Amino acid sequence: MTDIFIEGGRALIGAELAETSLLVSGTDIAAIDASRGRARLALDARDLLVLPGIVDLHGDAFERQMMPRAGVDFPIDVALADSDRQAISNGITTVFHATTCSWEPGLRSADNARGLMEAIERQRPQFAADTRFHLRHETYNLDAEAEIAQWLSEGRVDLFAFNDHMDGTVADMAKPRKRNRMVERTGLSSEDFDKLVERVVSRAAEVPASVSRLAAFARAAEVRMLSHDDASPRMRRDFRELGALIAEFPINEETARAAASHGDAIVYGAPNVVRGGSHTGWTRASDMIAKGLCSVLASDYYYPAQLLAAFRLAADGVVPLAQAWDLVSAGPARATGLTDRGLLAEGRRADILLVDDSVELRPRLIAVISGGKLVHLTDATRLLTTAATPREAIVAA
Repeated sequence: MTDIFIEGGRALIGAELAETSLLVSGTDIAAIDASRGRARLALDARDLLVLPGIVDLHGDAFERQMMPRAGVDFPIDVALADSDRQAISNGITTVFHATTCSWEPGLRSADNARGLMEAIERQRPQFAADTRFHLRHETYNLDAEAEIAQWLSEGRVDLFAFNDHMDGTVADMAKPRKRNRMVERTGLSSEDFDKLVERVVSRAAEVPASVSRLAAFARAAEVRMLSHDDASPRMRRDFRELGALIAEFPINEETARAAASHGDAIVYGAPNVVRGGSHTGWTRASDMIAKGLCSVLASDYYYPAQLLAAFRLAADGVVPLAQAWDLVSAGPARATGLTDRGLLAEGRRADILLVDDSVELRPRLIAVISGGKLVHLTDATRLLTTAATPREAIVAA
């Protein structure tokens, strides 16, 4: 690997922005306040921000690459390659693809989840972002329990979430537009979809025991768990007791406070911040951040959102940029147990962004270094001239 020297720039070191230079060697940050030495590749970061790479623990925008229109499928490998490019071009250097494993056929089926997991495993060496598998288990998908338990035991799942959208599904059956969207996604006829929902709902009494068994498998495999859309402090407590220490999108402040009081990680969607509120009408993420009730912002369904949200929070005076950036980098790294990233420090993984912040609310990504490799560059004038070739290399030639 080629050593990389980043000259100048306002680097986020700890909680402060400091004018300094960084040296990358191999996959790690070798030195801060460094000199170029023999680094053959150098970037001019003057007038730019130098920030740790974004960690996205929940992103499912890849589904649009797989099915850009209802009933229109593209190959998984093509969709994942395109998603990798999108993630990197938005500063996401660690991405957890949040893959739904539902009782539905089609896009969110167990078959599709299996295919995604296998494709990620095959393509991982080709991706620019460190790409991981976040399995979102719909708890009513009882038929998939044995296979999911095996995946957990084999170490193939990087994050494991418990989702229960059944009440919403039943409610949406009476809303023509939402019902049609659900039916189109499954590829079933309207009549067959009704029968499927009826059959799945009839097994509700079996769900709690299944959740407990799968949580035990996840604990044994040391896979971190999330609970999704916690609706009450009691629901959060129940999942915490199962070992799910990440509260993903708690739907009210009371539940978020209960999570915070026990030190649970609390995740909200970055699109919520960028848009000024939740598209579902639930909790406003910026309010939760101002109250100290959010530790992670995820891309959710829109890859550009994390980068934009951090700068929106700072511009609106909700929190300083350093604290906002923690929500998209160090915060999700801590929540997922990735202690080697999220900060610019010697010995940490070299996931580094160069960002032009000259236009308020519209940060422009200039360069991305992921795992010590320059994987994205939008301004070639930032490349500095090649360092002099070491004399011993000339002699050896």
